[in-house]
Amino acid sequence: MDAFDGKALLLLSGGFDSPVAGHLMKRKGLDVVALHFSYEPVTDDASVHKAVRLARHAGIARLFVVRAGDAFKEVVKHCRHKLYFVITKRLMMRVASEIAKREDCDYLITGESLGQVSSQTLRNLDVIDRAATVPVLRPLVGFDKQEIIDRAKGIGTYEISVGPELCDILGPKHPATQARIEDVEEEEAKLDRDGLVAGMIASMRVLEVAAEPLEVAG
Repeated sequence: MDAFDGKALLLLSGGFDSPVAGHLMKRKGLDVVALHFSYEPVTDDASVHKAVRLARHAGIARLFVVRAGDAFKEVVKHCRHKLYFVITKRLMMRVASEIAKREDCDYLITGESLGQVSSQTLRNLDVIDRAATVPVLRPLVGFDKQEIIDRAKGIGTYEISVGPELCDILGPKHPATQARIEDVEEEEAKLDRDGLVAGMIASMRVLEVAAEPLEVAG
């Protein structure tokens, strides 16, 4: 595979997709650090433990952990629920972009692929990307779910990732699939968007994964 220089911030969930995306971009020659959005205090910190294991397995030495639960509850409270996934991902892009700049990262990496869930359409991804101020790489964009699972098994992350994911816990059953930027911005105007972003960044912990024990709560 052709290598290229640079540093990237991987948005690392506990699922199958993002570890595979990070692995592919590391193979391309990128220096990868990772960011995990915990849904605490809506959930416990189980996803953080999983993210630590995934980062360690992938050879990613630095993991940033941001608590997003309170901010995402504000989205549920004030915004049209069908736009929840687009609005929360735009918040994540804003937070990730700020952290990436602080860490001198050239790119963001996500594990999204087209059509894997109903909200991951070209229109929605375009609206989400408009909130980022750092280029977004999606190495899995054309993959189907089975291809991703097969890759996860091949690199040894499948057994860590298997199990229920909680990222949909606050989301709608029928999310918007063709969000319009005008509608999304109208809903975002109901939020203290900058305050939510600042609050999430202020919650950030930095875990040096190679030496970090799994007891990371607190």
